Amino acid sequence: MQTALDALLSGTAGDPVRHALGLDALDRQLRPLLPPALAPHVRLANVVDGRLVFLVDSPLWHARLRLAASELLDAARSIGLQVREVAIKAAKEPFQSPVTRRDPAPQAARGTGRSAATDDAFRAALAALDGPAPRETPGD
Repeated sequence: MQTALDALLSGTAGDPVRHALGLDALDRQLRPLLPPALAPHVRLANVVDGRLVFLVDSPLWHARLRLAASELLDAARSIGLQVREVAIKAAKEPFQSPVTRRDPAPQAARGTGRSAATDDAFRAALAALDGPAPRETPGD
């Protein structure tokens, strides 16, 4: 599997994957700075044009994150991000709790150092690389 991952990360095809890995790392840095009740309902979706874009799983958490926006900006700046605003978008479904993820093995036992969401994204990317088999043309 490591060879496939190396191929996935090489060249320009790896840019979205590297971006996703960077966002996952930033999410793990910023999440502990959120109020404990809010953290499970918030995900960092992107950092673009000086804006932290967060995804929340309901309008209630949207309002609560908006209240914590200035602290988040300060925290992001303290780790070197040059951001000036927070954008918040609401998801259509609640997030799956990291505690109730499908993989029962704890992260440390897996030894990857990546979140379950990152592992899921890698599996989806690798599955997309396989793609459907090419069709045979008549007369071959």
